[in-house]
Amino acid sequence: MADENTNNTSIMESKPLHPLHQIAGTPTHKLLLKQWLKEEELILNRISLKETQIDGTRKEITNLYCFFFLFHSTSLILLFSAVSSRAQSHTGSYCHRSWIPSLCSVLCSLGIIWAVRYKSDVEAHLEKLLEREKEDGQLLGKCVEELKKKGVEFDLLKEVDALRRAKSLRIETKAVRKWSGRDFVTMFFFSVSCLVLALTRVILCN
Repeated sequence: MADENTNNTSIMESKPLHPLHQIAGTPTHKLLLKQWLKEEELILNRISLKETQIDGTRKEITNLYCFFFLFHSTSLILLFSAVSSRAQSHTGSYCHRSWIPSLCSVLCSLGIIWAVRYKSDVEAHLEKLLEREKEDGQLLGKCVEELKKKGVEFDLLKEVDALRRAKSLRIETKAVRKWSGRDFVTMFFFSVSCLVLALTRVILCN
């Protein structure tokens, strides 16, 4: 009976501890795990903030779209109503002063197009930052999993140095500049602005 107890005790003593228990008993590994878990939480918070900012920017762009079409449609309707309610003899004076609404239309169109382009660039910049944060989170998550799996066998110097090297040597591949959706949106709004100018001229002079 005593031999069996001795064998059981020796088996329990020879059984390796779980990696998390090993980490808990090693101050350096324990501190590193705490720091990485805290950094993971910070990265998640930054990702959530970036996603909120992107959603807000997209809503602002949508509002600019709506304002663009609402402004021009309303202005054309008002011009048509004003011309229709006047006598035909005043058509010449309306045509002579057509540069006033045309100038207002051009200035408003250019302002909205610039605002849409600016907000689109902000959105693209935030998307790049979000992608970078997600990459950092994935990289850090892999290191945390390795630390939890290896325990004290986790080489601090090697793994931490590999993490720093991966962050510092990460090179963003910049593709050749091509036509993007933002360029097509700008061309579309410019075309609509030209169409509005032509319609303004037709309404006031015919």
